[in-house]
Amino acid sequence: MTEQRTARAVRAHAATAAWAAALVGLHALAGFFVLGAWLTASEGPWDRTVTGTARLMAGLGLAVELMALAGTAAGVNTGRLGRWWYAPAAVLVAVAVVRMVFAPQP
Repeated sequence: MTEQRTARAVRAHAATAAWAAALVGLHALAGFFVLGAWLTASEGPWDRTVTGTARLMAGLGLAVELMALAGTAAGVNTGRLGRWWYAPAAVLVAVAVVRMVFAPQP
């Protein structure tokens, strides 16, 4: 293997690692929003803002996770990432949608 091929391989691995790190960051941010949506609970019948708060947090998580899903699709299509990278995105999208649909009612 020549030095040029070795340098090219190192750059390709560094790019893949950076891509993966960006996706992990997006998944963590979306997970923060989705967890916040799940932990939002009504304090009683007088608490009318809880539904809006839970749906807002789930919506933010969904928006961030859709960006991560686009990045995952690009990474899988270029061959840099494996198909298993779709799993965290699918789980977080499903959890966010379920929380938006079943938000607590005051």
